[in-house]
Amino acid sequence: MAMIIDGKKISAEIKEELKLEVAALKERGVEVTLAVIQVGNDPASTVYVGNKKKACEFIGIRSLAYELPEETNEEELLRLIDELNAREDVNGILVQLPLPKGMDEDLVIQRISPKKDVDGFHPMNVGLLNIGQEGFVSCTPAGVIELLKRSNIEIEGKECVVLGRSNIVGKPMAALLLRENGTVTICHSRTKDLKSVTKRADILVAAIGKRGFVTADHVKEGAVVIDVGINRNEFNKLCGDVAFEEVEKVVSAITPVPGGVGPMTIAMLMKNCVKAARIQNGI
Repeated sequence: MAMIIDGKKISAEIKEELKLEVAALKERGVEVTLAVIQVGNDPASTVYVGNKKKACEFIGIRSLAYELPEETNEEELLRLIDELNAREDVNGILVQLPLPKGMDEDLVIQRISPKKDVDGFHPMNVGLLNIGQEGFVSCTPAGVIELLKRSNIEIEGKECVVLGRSNIVGKPMAALLLRENGTVTICHSRTKDLKSVTKRADILVAAIGKRGFVTADHVKEGAVVIDVGINRNEFNKLCGDVAFEEVEKVVSAITPVPGGVGPMTIAMLMKNCVKAARIQNGI
């Protein structure tokens, strides 16, 4: 019977740990502060922003919300980021993606100070990860590593396959698995004979955004499968990139959707905020 890796439980443990850490920092006169910018009112973004605010409240992090109208232009957004970069009382800055059409997401991400880039998207932080140096790591891949470690799943020496090569998940995921001494292969839409590659994996991370794409014949018996995908099925229910019911029967451990990787992303964002406050205050 496969172990179901419970992201809700593990993320709750991390939040409890952070709560204590934030309280200890407050006693030293440091208030951890996250600024969240949302442009427009995309419904999914509004839900995500709301969840981030709730997590901040629970942990004791001060959150500043900047809800800008859809018609905000790029210059105004960049000016706000510059102001927040300059503020000593702001430790982390997060711009909720996607941005409205016509805005250059890369330009906006690069405008955030790398020292306050708690999403881990700035090219400087991406570069630091890839050369094995300390920086902020993209929250979803960082959450996957925590799930594995806290479930006592060994990464070192294992054959790890990442399905997907996005800048937000696939590439940093591969870099993190490599940092943990896994042997890593990245697969993508141009990979030939995909099943023969995924079937080698001791640890398979699926992050392609295709509902139920990974089936039992993609997976070797006893593998660990991490499903990063967030899709909706024909009944509008959340589901992942993995055909959970059939894959669960052949693997040793698997994450569900929802309740697997999703809750970890926000927990790791909170962890990055606390880390930023410590670094900025020399603690």
